[in-house]
Order: sequence, then C-alpha cells, then structure tokens
Amino acid sequence: MKAIQITTVGGPEVLKVTELPDPAPGSGEILIRVHGSGVNFVDVYYREGRYKAPLPFVLGGEGSGIIESVGQGVTGFSVGDAVAWFGPLGSYAELAVVKAEIVVKVPQGVSLETAAAIMMQGVTAHYLAYSTFPLKAGDTALVHAAAGGVGALLTQMAAALGVRVIATVSTEEKAKVAREAGASEVILYSHADFEIEAKRLTGGRGVDIVYDGVGKTTFEQSLRSIRTRGLLALYGAASGPVPPFDLARLSPLGSLFITRPNGFDHVKTREELTHRTDALFRWILEGKLTVRIDKSYPLDQATQAHVDLEGRKAIGKLILAM
Repeated sequence: MKAIQITTVGGPEVLKVTELPDPAPGSGEILIRVHGSGVNFVDVYYREGRYKAPLPFVLGGEGSGIIESVGQGVTGFSVGDAVAWFGPLGSYAELAVVKAEIVVKVPQGVSLETAAAIMMQGVTAHYLAYSTFPLKAGDTALVHAAAGGVGALLTQMAAALGVRVIATVSTEEKAKVAREAGASEVILYSHADFEIEAKRLTGGRGVDIVYDGVGKTTFEQSLRSIRTRGLLALYGAASGPVPPFDLARLSPLGSLFITRPNGFDHVKTREELTHRTDALFRWILEGKLTVRIDKSYPLDQATQAHVDLEGRKAIGKLILAM
C-alpha cells in the first residue's frame, strides 16, 4: 500500500509517499480501505515532533472508508460496511488497521468525505459545547477561528442552543462563513482588537466562555475578554504553544477558570464516543449541521495540504482522498 510514513520529524517537506506492506487485522481489529483522511493540526504536532511517536510512523489520526476484513472476536461489523474513526495514527494510507472499539458506522446519507471531515473536529466541537462548558440559551461565547473546522461546527452548535456567538476571523470571506454558521457578531482581528470589541459588545462585562484553539497569539487577550468567574477553554495551539503561565494571575483577572481539554478524555467509553458521533450524524442528516470541506488532496499532495493548513488558508476542513 501507499502511505505517508514519517522517518524524521520536521517541516512539511518530510511528508513522503512510501510503499509499505499491506497490514492485516489482529484480534479485535478491523482492516479498512481508507477513502479519506482528515488533515488536522494534531498531525502537524506529530510531524514536528511536538507530540511524540516512535519513528518511523504513518501519520494521520482520522479517517473513513470501507471494511476489507475483520479480526478475530470482532462483532457488529461486516466486510463492506462504511465506517469512520479517529484516534490512532495511520490514516494517511490506503489501508489502515483500527481497533473495532473506536470504529463507528457511517449511516446511509452521510458521504465518506463528510465522515472523514467530521470525526475529530466534530467530536471536539461537541465536547466543547456540551461538556467543557455546557452551553445554554443566553450565554455569550467568544469563538476564535470561527470559519475553521472546529470553529464553524462549534458556532453552529452554540447558535442552535440559543447562545450569542462572538466570532473572530481574519478576512471578510471568513466573516461571511462565520455569520452563515450562526455568529451574532464577527470581529476581524486583522482590523480590530478582539479584546476591546468583546468587552464593548458585552457592555464591559466580558464573555462567559472563550473557545481558543489558536494559542500563543490569542491567549493573553482571551483571558482579558472573559467575565468574572468565566472560563477559557484552550483546546489547541495553531499559532504555537502558550508560554509558561502563573496561575496566580487568574485571581486579579476575575477569579477565572482555565482548562486544556483533550478529545480522548471525552470518548473514554464506546458509549460516550457513539453518543457524540450519533448526534453529529443525526444533525447532518437533518440538515442542522453543515460540514464544509475546503479542499481535497491526493495522498501525494500531503505536503501541500500541511502548507495550506499552517498558512491558515483553509475555510473549513482539508482532507486527503485516497
């Protein structure tokens, strides 16, 4: 099979197509012919070596496809089933072996492209909206990068719950996407200070929750945008990791709360995983959740996909199509 195998960490140029032996499923595992693999910032972190994995390894932690074979002890799945998953590395490949316990069936009416695009970012948006800070009507949320993969999904979920979403984006084109997703107000951070605007839009009070997947360049202003006893959910670091921070500073800022959630801690059981994915697929089928795929790349253009992702050029999701 063809795969993107990492033999040394570094920039996008380390992504090379490699011929590898076809894998076979072991006990409790499923062999899947990959249809599509989501391209995510976590892939960048592994590629750079920020997240560690033994070398060499096949990149990619999210995908969809068709079951080729099932290993011993696997029940509930059959050859030919359309499925999706996220978690283990190995989806930047034509074939992937995945533990059955983290594989979910893709319902009829949901395309494999959509399934590849929704798993990681959709589950992230779901736990942010329903677990990290259970949103309710009347709340005000500041969502950074609201036209991006997680941001646009989170904005749709929040708006559906009756939440006032203040979105930050970099361009007018992305502002349009954020408004279509349900944002009440949109701040172009390239033209205005989002901290000042967030305070102005809330009458000086500040927002209840900031969802920040950007990290280094937004962290300080995000803190200052929050109301007393509000929460900063720092779920990513697209601009780089946040420098060391003295938690004592949270007191004078208004007794703030801060969390750094991890998606895998929100799908610890199969029941929790399927609770989230069933909701995502149901909303897609009902037309209540729109998954925007910005661009699909062949496997041998994985380097360009990473360049585009890191360059913040995408409006929506990037996927590799096998």
